[in-house]
Amino acid sequence: MNQFNNIDIIYMTLFPWNNEYSSVSLSFTKEFAKNNRVFYINHPCSLKDFWRNRKSDIAQKRKKAFLKGKMQYEEIPGLDPNQVIAIQPPLTIPINWLPRGGLYNFFYKINRRRVLKTIQKVIKDYKIKDYVYLNCYDPFFVGTLPKDQFSPKLNIYQCIDDFAIEPYSAKHGLPLENVAIQEADVVVVTSSNLVKIKKHMNSNIHLLPNAVDLTIFERAVSQKLPLPSEMTNIKTKTIGFTGNMDNVRFDFKLVKKLAEAHQDKTVVLVGPINCDDFYTLGLDKVPNIITTGAKNINDLPNYLQHFDVTIIPFELNKQTESIYPLKINEYLAAGKAIVSTSFSEDIKTFADWIYLAKDDHHFLQLIDVAIAENNNQRVVHRIEKAKTNTWTERVKAFWEIVSQNLDNGAKRKSEVK
Repeated sequence: MNQFNNIDIIYMTLFPWNNEYSSVSLSFTKEFAKNNRVFYINHPCSLKDFWRNRKSDIAQKRKKAFLKGKMQYEEIPGLDPNQVIAIQPPLTIPINWLPRGGLYNFFYKINRRRVLKTIQKVIKDYKIKDYVYLNCYDPFFVGTLPKDQFSPKLNIYQCIDDFAIEPYSAKHGLPLENVAIQEADVVVVTSSNLVKIKKHMNSNIHLLPNAVDLTIFERAVSQKLPLPSEMTNIKTKTIGFTGNMDNVRFDFKLVKKLAEAHQDKTVVLVGPINCDDFYTLGLDKVPNIITTGAKNINDLPNYLQHFDVTIIPFELNKQTESIYPLKINEYLAAGKAIVSTSFSEDIKTFADWIYLAKDDHHFLQLIDVAIAENNNQRVVHRIEKAKTNTWTERVKAFWEIVSQNLDNGAKRKSEVK
């Protein structure tokens, strides 16, 4: 990879660096930054977003720049500011509520110009010459850089989910993503199902699944970590989950069944709850369910170390068919027994390392099996699997894809001459 050390990465992403849970783009950035400068461009805040969150600490820090209509450079805690430069674009006009058509297109062009000007300023300020433009699942403003104004070595679009499923995002996001995929020099996706549903738009598509930062999650095995405060009063076996909980992926009904069927155990849900289903189904009133709210990725090993079994209770639907979850390798790196629903072809490839449920009843049964069968040999087996799925390996694969496409581009140019 030494030949690519002088190539910068301009990384536009839907997932702000200050997100309350870990993201694919931030994980890639940490690994990229070992050898390359990364310009991490947050998804822009709209006027509506700023007003709604105006009292938050991060909004107050950005307020001056926002009110002046300017972008802002930021530092990401824990990352070398010389290698990772975070950029918060100026405020944009909220337009996703508009129907498709002339009015939407008019304001879309205004927003797009603001983001393009931000990227131009970054290139000028940091004297960026050789770079790739990598867009992570954020086609809303600049899915690819226009080559009449910019000179990226490659436009790369990174698809990590199926936009078609969630109506609000799909209304404008899906057609914009389709354009980005068609215009991109390279498309990378996180699941085998995404390859199937996107390859008709761009034949230069590559599978680049999610991975794990071993330096974080192996601490659950290699170190004695403090018991989290939310777990200090637990006297039972513990069933744990870490991650975002929404009404598209997360099966709240299954988790309620789980808690009721295993009243001799405690279910600990670590992460943000982003829908009302948790409350409308009464999970907040189930005595053996504990929630912790969002936690920094570096805090997750403390919870994982004290779980007796971990779960991935995802719905079986169109969206989850395209998911390769971050947590699968995080759980494995922590040596944890895992019980999961069989929601995708990718999760099924882990059948030798996890317990895959055929249905809800089987899921409930597998909890006791997973706890009973846990031993040091199985822990080692899981960790060895996680070691094959690190972000280091994914970044190595990324640069191999870049190399192949740069070589092919050079070859095509020489053939034209």
